[in-house]
Amino acid sequence: MPGERRLRILARLTGGTSGAETSRLCRVCADITGMSGAGIMLMSEAGPRGSLCTTDEVSALIEQLQYDLGEGPCLDAYRLDRPVLEPDIRRPVVPRWLAFSGPALGAGARAVFGFPLRVGSVRFGALNLFRDRPGTLDADQHADALVMADVAAQSILLLQAGAPPGQVAAELEAGADFQYVVHQAAGMVAAQIDVSVGEALVRLHAHAFSHDRPLTDVARDVVGRVTRFDESDGATGSPG
Repeated sequence: MPGERRLRILARLTGGTSGAETSRLCRVCADITGMSGAGIMLMSEAGPRGSLCTTDEVSALIEQLQYDLGEGPCLDAYRLDRPVLEPDIRRPVVPRWLAFSGPALGAGARAVFGFPLRVGSVRFGALNLFRDRPGTLDADQHADALVMADVAAQSILLLQAGAPPGQVAAELEAGADFQYVVHQAAGMVAAQIDVSVGEALVRLHAHAFSHDRPLTDVARDVVGRVTRFDESDGATGSPG
Protein backbone atom coordinates (compact mmCIF):
# COMPACT_ATOMS: atom_id res chain seq x y z
CA MET A 1 0.00 0.00 0.00
CA PRO A 2 1.29 3.52 -0.81
CA GLY A 3 0.61 4.69 2.75
CA GLU A 4 2.70 1.89 4.24
CA ARG A 5 5.52 2.59 1.80
CA ARG A 6 5.47 6.27 2.72
CA LEU A 7 5.61 5.51 6.45
CA ARG A 8 8.53 3.13 5.92
CA ILE A 9 10.43 5.78 3.95
CA LEU A 10 9.69 8.53 6.46
CA ALA A 11 10.89 6.28 9.27
CA ARG A 12 14.21 5.84 7.44
CA LEU A 13 14.55 9.58 6.88
CA THR A 14 13.92 10.42 10.53
CA GLY A 15 15.63 7.41 12.05
CA GLY A 16 18.63 9.24 13.46
CA THR A 17 20.99 8.74 10.52
CA SER A 18 23.87 11.20 10.71
CA GLY A 19 24.75 13.65 7.95
CA ALA A 20 23.27 16.58 6.08
CA GLU A 21 19.57 16.52 5.21
CA THR A 22 20.07 16.17 1.46
CA SER A 23 22.85 13.58 1.76
CA ARG A 24 20.62 11.43 3.94
CA LEU A 25 17.79 11.90 1.46
CA CYS A 26 19.92 10.55 -1.39
CA ARG A 27 21.18 7.62 0.68
CA VAL A 28 17.65 6.61 1.61
CA CYS A 29 16.59 6.86 -2.05
CA ALA A 30 19.24 4.28 -2.96
CA ASP A 31 18.68 2.04 0.06
CA ILE A 32 14.89 1.91 -0.17
CA THR A 33 14.95 0.96 -3.85
CA GLY A 34 17.91 -1.43 -3.60
CA MET A 35 20.03 0.54 -6.06
CA SER A 36 23.80 1.03 -6.20
CA GLY A 37 23.45 4.80 -5.92
CA ALA A 38 21.19 7.80 -6.33
CA GLY A 39 21.26 11.48 -7.16
CA ILE A 40 18.79 14.35 -7.22
CA MET A 41 18.98 17.02 -9.90
CA LEU A 42 17.05 20.28 -9.77
CA MET A 43 15.74 21.64 -13.07
CA SER A 44 13.66 24.40 -14.59
CA GLU A 45 12.29 25.09 -18.04
CA ALA A 46 15.63 26.75 -18.87
CA GLY A 47 17.50 23.50 -18.15
CA PRO A 48 19.32 21.71 -15.31
CA ARG A 49 20.13 23.86 -12.28
CA GLY A 50 22.60 21.39 -10.78
CA SER A 51 22.93 18.41 -8.49
CA LEU A 52 21.33 18.62 -5.06
CA CYS A 53 22.98 15.46 -3.72
CA THR A 54 24.63 12.21 -4.77
CA THR A 55 25.56 9.06 -2.88
CA ASP A 56 28.99 8.29 -4.35
CA GLU A 57 31.49 9.10 -7.10
CA VAL A 58 29.57 7.17 -9.76
CA SER A 59 26.26 8.90 -9.06
CA ALA A 60 28.09 12.26 -8.98
CA LEU A 61 29.60 11.54 -12.40
CA ILE A 62 26.23 10.47 -13.79
CA GLU A 63 24.74 13.78 -12.64
CA GLN A 64 27.66 15.75 -14.11
CA LEU A 65 27.45 13.91 -17.44
CA GLN A 66 23.77 14.75 -17.76
CA TYR A 67 24.46 18.38 -16.90
CA ASP A 68 27.37 18.68 -19.35
CA LEU A 69 25.82 16.71 -22.22
CA GLY A 70 22.19 17.76 -21.87
CA GLU A 71 20.89 14.19 -22.04
CA GLY A 72 20.14 11.29 -19.73
CA PRO A 73 17.41 9.77 -17.56
CA CYS A 74 16.90 12.78 -15.26
CA LEU A 75 16.48 15.23 -18.12
CA ASP A 76 14.08 12.93 -19.98
CA ALA A 77 12.05 12.21 -16.83
CA TYR A 78 11.69 15.94 -16.21
CA ARG A 79 10.82 16.82 -19.82
CA LEU A 80 8.40 13.93 -20.31
CA ASP A 81 6.94 14.13 -16.79
CA ARG A 82 7.10 10.37 -16.34
CA PRO A 83 9.56 7.69 -15.20
CA VAL A 84 12.30 6.93 -17.71
CA LEU A 85 13.73 3.43 -17.30
CA GLU A 86 16.81 1.97 -18.97
CA PRO A 87 17.52 -1.52 -17.59
CA ASP A 88 20.59 -2.11 -19.77
CA ILE A 89 22.62 0.86 -20.98
CA ARG A 90 24.95 -1.41 -22.94
CA ARG A 91 22.15 -3.16 -24.85
CA PRO A 92 19.13 -0.82 -24.91
CA VAL A 93 16.04 -1.90 -26.82
CA VAL A 94 15.95 1.59 -28.36
CA PRO A 95 19.33 3.38 -28.57
CA ARG A 96 19.33 6.77 -26.86
CA TRP A 97 21.70 9.08 -24.99
CA LEU A 98 24.47 8.50 -27.53
CA ALA A 99 26.85 10.87 -25.73
CA PHE A 100 25.87 9.88 -22.18
CA SER A 101 25.82 6.07 -22.40
CA GLY A 102 29.53 5.39 -23.04
CA PRO A 103 30.90 7.46 -20.14
CA ALA A 104 28.15 6.18 -17.82
CA LEU A 105 29.12 2.60 -18.64
CA GLY A 106 32.78 3.46 -18.15
CA ALA A 107 31.96 4.77 -14.70
CA GLY A 108 30.32 1.49 -13.71
CA ALA A 109 26.60 2.07 -14.30
CA ARG A 110 24.71 -0.63 -16.18
CA ALA A 111 21.11 0.44 -15.55
CA VAL A 112 19.66 3.91 -14.89
CA PHE A 113 16.20 5.06 -13.89
CA GLY A 114 14.84 8.61 -13.73
CA PHE A 115 11.71 9.75 -11.83
CA PRO A 116 10.35 13.32 -12.01
CA LEU A 117 10.12 15.38 -8.83
CA ARG A 118 6.83 17.23 -8.63
CA VAL A 119 4.35 18.60 -6.15
CA GLY A 120 0.93 18.97 -7.73
CA SER A 121 1.43 20.28 -11.25
CA VAL A 122 4.83 21.85 -10.47
CA ARG A 123 7.91 19.95 -11.67
CA PHE A 124 11.34 21.03 -10.47
CA GLY A 125 13.75 18.14 -10.88
CA ALA A 126 14.28 14.42 -11.04
CA LEU A 127 15.49 11.52 -8.96
CA ASN A 128 18.19 9.45 -10.65
CA LEU A 129 18.85 5.84 -9.62
CA PHE A 130 21.63 3.66 -10.99
CA ARG A 131 22.65 0.03 -10.60
CA ASP A 132 25.98 -1.64 -11.35
CA ARG A 133 24.31 -4.56 -13.11
CA PRO A 134 21.61 -4.69 -15.80
CA GLY A 135 18.02 -5.53 -15.01
CA THR A 136 14.55 -4.07 -14.74
CA LEU A 137 12.97 -2.74 -11.58
CA ASP A 138 10.60 -5.23 -10.01
CA ALA A 139 7.11 -4.11 -9.01
CA ASP A 140 8.10 -3.28 -5.43
CA GLN A 141 11.19 -1.32 -6.49
CA HIS A 142 9.18 0.68 -9.02
CA ALA A 143 6.48 1.46 -6.46
CA ASP A 144 9.10 2.41 -3.85
CA ALA A 145 10.82 4.72 -6.35
CA LEU A 146 7.57 6.52 -7.14
CA VAL A 147 6.84 7.11 -3.46
CA MET A 148 10.48 8.02 -2.80
CA ALA A 149 10.37 10.66 -5.55
CA ASP A 150 7.21 12.11 -4.03
CA VAL A 151 8.70 12.20 -0.53
CA ALA A 152 11.93 13.73 -1.86
CA ALA A 153 10.01 16.47 -3.69
CA GLN A 154 8.03 17.41 -0.60
CA SER A 155 11.16 17.27 1.58
CA ILE A 156 12.98 19.68 -0.74
CA LEU A 157 10.12 22.16 -0.71
CA LEU A 158 9.92 21.90 3.09
CA LEU A 159 13.65 22.63 3.44
CA GLN A 160 13.36 25.59 1.08
CA ALA A 161 10.27 27.04 2.77
CA GLY A 162 12.21 28.89 5.45
CA ALA A 163 14.78 30.49 3.15
CA PRO A 164 14.73 34.25 2.43
CA PRO A 165 13.14 35.19 -0.92
CA GLY A 166 15.52 34.65 -3.83
CA GLN A 167 17.95 32.53 -1.80
CA VAL A 168 18.52 28.78 -1.57
CA ALA A 169 18.11 27.27 1.89
CA ALA A 170 21.39 26.50 3.65
CA GLU A 171 20.27 22.88 4.12
CA LEU A 172 19.95 22.51 0.35
CA GLU A 173 23.28 24.23 -0.34
CA ALA A 174 25.22 21.96 2.03
CA GLY A 175 25.94 19.07 -0.34
CA ALA A 176 24.85 20.63 -3.62
CA ASP A 177 26.67 21.48 -6.82
CA PHE A 178 24.48 24.12 -8.42
CA GLN A 179 26.94 25.01 -11.21
CA TYR A 180 26.78 28.73 -10.48
CA VAL A 181 29.54 29.54 -12.98
CA VAL A 182 27.47 28.00 -15.79
CA HIS A 183 24.43 30.08 -14.90
CA GLN A 184 26.57 33.20 -14.67
CA ALA A 185 28.06 32.42 -18.09
CA ALA A 186 24.59 31.80 -19.56
CA GLY A 187 23.50 35.24 -18.39
CA MET A 188 26.55 36.81 -20.03
CA VAL A 189 26.01 34.93 -23.32
CA ALA A 190 22.32 35.90 -23.30
CA ALA A 191 23.36 39.56 -23.07
CA GLN A 192 26.09 39.19 -25.71
CA ILE A 193 23.83 37.77 -28.42
CA ASP A 194 20.42 38.99 -27.20
CA VAL A 195 18.77 35.61 -26.61
CA SER A 196 16.98 34.00 -23.67
CA VAL A 197 19.01 32.37 -20.91
CA GLY A 198 17.63 29.00 -22.04
CA GLU A 199 18.94 29.57 -25.57
CA ALA A 200 22.26 30.75 -24.14
CA LEU A 201 22.57 27.46 -22.23
CA VAL A 202 21.97 25.57 -25.47
CA ARG A 203 24.76 27.58 -27.14
CA LEU A 204 27.11 26.83 -24.24
CA HIS A 205 26.34 23.11 -24.42
CA ALA A 206 26.88 23.07 -28.19
CA HIS A 207 30.20 24.91 -27.92
CA ALA A 208 31.43 22.58 -25.16
CA PHE A 209 30.39 19.49 -27.14
CA SER A 210 31.95 20.67 -30.43
CA HIS A 211 35.25 21.42 -28.69
CA ASP A 212 35.13 18.25 -26.53
CA ARG A 213 35.43 20.28 -23.33
CA PRO A 214 33.60 20.17 -19.99
CA LEU A 215 30.74 22.65 -19.84
CA THR A 216 32.13 24.21 -16.66
CA ASP A 217 35.47 24.93 -18.37
CA VAL A 218 33.72 26.76 -21.21
CA ALA A 219 31.64 28.67 -18.67
CA ARG A 220 34.76 29.76 -16.78
CA ASP A 221 36.24 31.05 -20.03
CA VAL A 222 33.11 33.09 -20.70
CA VAL A 223 33.06 34.51 -17.17
CA GLY A 224 36.81 35.21 -17.40
CA ARG A 225 36.26 36.91 -20.77
CA VAL A 226 38.52 34.47 -22.58
CA THR A 227 35.62 33.41 -24.83
CA ARG A 228 32.89 35.66 -26.15
CA PHE A 229 29.84 34.52 -28.10
CA ASP A 230 28.51 36.32 -31.19
CA GLU A 231 25.49 35.82 -33.44
CA SER A 232 27.38 34.45 -36.44
CA ASP A 233 29.63 31.60 -35.41
CA GLY A 234 28.68 31.02 -31.78
CA ALA A 235 31.89 31.96 -29.98
CA THR A 236 35.18 33.75 -30.45
CA GLY A 237 38.35 33.49 -28.44
CA SER A 238 40.45 30.59 -27.30
CA PRO A 239 38.70 27.21 -26.99
CA GLY A 240 41.19 26.29 -24.26
